[in-house]
Amino acid sequence: MLTQTSPTLAEGTKVADLVNVKTREVQMRALSDPELYEMEMERIFGKTWILLGHDSEIPASGDFMVRDLGSDSVIVSRDKSGEVHVLLNVCSHRGMRVSTLDAGNTQIHTCIYHGWAFRPNGAFLGAPVEKECMYGKTMTKDELGLKKARVTLYGGLIFATWNIEGPSFDEFLGDAKWYYDILFKRTDRGMEVLGPPQRFTVRANWKAAGEQSAADGYHTLTLHRWLGEVGAYGKKDDGGGGGSGGGGGDLAQQMYGVEISSPHGHALRCIDLSRKIRSLAGLDPETLTLEEKLDALPPAGMTKSMVSQLKNNLSPGQLTVQTTMPPQVGGIFPNVLFGFVYLPQADGTVVGSMTMHAYVPKGPDRLEFVNWIFAEKDAPPELREKMLKQTVQLFGTSGMVEQDDSDTWPHMTLAAKGAMGKKMTLKYQAMFEKGAPEGWPGPGIVNEGFTKDDTQWHWWLHWRELMSAPV
Repeated sequence: MLTQTSPTLAEGTKVADLVNVKTREVQMRALSDPELYEMEMERIFGKTWILLGHDSEIPASGDFMVRDLGSDSVIVSRDKSGEVHVLLNVCSHRGMRVSTLDAGNTQIHTCIYHGWAFRPNGAFLGAPVEKECMYGKTMTKDELGLKKARVTLYGGLIFATWNIEGPSFDEFLGDAKWYYDILFKRTDRGMEVLGPPQRFTVRANWKAAGEQSAADGYHTLTLHRWLGEVGAYGKKDDGGGGGSGGGGGDLAQQMYGVEISSPHGHALRCIDLSRKIRSLAGLDPETLTLEEKLDALPPAGMTKSMVSQLKNNLSPGQLTVQTTMPPQVGGIFPNVLFGFVYLPQADGTVVGSMTMHAYVPKGPDRLEFVNWIFAEKDAPPELREKMLKQTVQLFGTSGMVEQDDSDTWPHMTLAAKGAMGKKMTLKYQAMFEKGAPEGWPGPGIVNEGFTKDDTQWHWWLHWRELMSAPV
């Protein structure tokens, strides 16, 4: 059994036993234990594929940015051939950080301590006073380069891992990739960032945010209740909006849809587009063809003129999902949230938001909230400007939605430190019972109905699996 091989904490508890598979509970100490945190840096952030940014942040040769891959600082750089590299930001001489900047452009990264120099691909160039050979003769120059992570680009997103011989990126995504392609690989030219990411620090354990990113829809009814009560967000649709606990508008109805779980901890929430077409476009979706649905309400972040690109990049099954139950929010294990959201305007028009968050661990009770805002490269300037403004206001570091979320995570982390609090459990006992809708074309663990706990529970099961696996 897993518990027989699971590592054990100093006081004797097996890590696997923190997650009770039978009752679907997780001990709250998981949100605060420093020993667990150190294990996570090795077993999760040292083994899985981690989002570091987007290649449009470093478009030119020599461009670089400094990010965190787990507990390690890394240099994400582009070399003269256009290849993207992820390098441990630790000089191979005496351990100084090679770059102390956030970003920049250079063909030579020089350590300020002893002047050792490296190319954007991590290759060691040399040290000052070359004739004295201050790097010695014990090791060759090829052996003195910066440590390199394994890198993949997916729809321009830069992922990296220290697990050089581990699963491929496609294996890591598994069945969820079929759905992610609908978001990240839907257009001919792809997407790009609208400026550098926003960042701020939250006094909370990264898992409090990470597990919520696994498609927790239920909290929207209470924590984000104002979405159903104010302005255009409170507009009631023809599908019977309102409902208990939702405030106003169609917020409660938005909790019905399709949710996809993954054994790898990834998750998606798919909304019923028919309600959106009725409320936002004023049309009856039952009378529309696939093409007419896309024309009536293009995917979030796209214009009508861009819709034709979908057929170039998506399969018939993916197009069916896009026009019936498109993915809107979800997560990529372990610490990424994405949102491709329709934002109604006061004048009756719709602006799409394309955003991604990474919850970067900075200690057992501290995380860095990183927010990227995207637009399709073919999106016109006026749409890009509206998308940037709306996304900053809602999902940015000072956004109305994120002010709600970032208030809960510190309270959970503090509660998990208490003598009694750490013995309490997080419960994921609301389970789907219907399964996938009839004729659903996509893969994965698919369920239909009111949002439940399954997606987050699978997140914790994968956490348990990785934390209990041999190193």
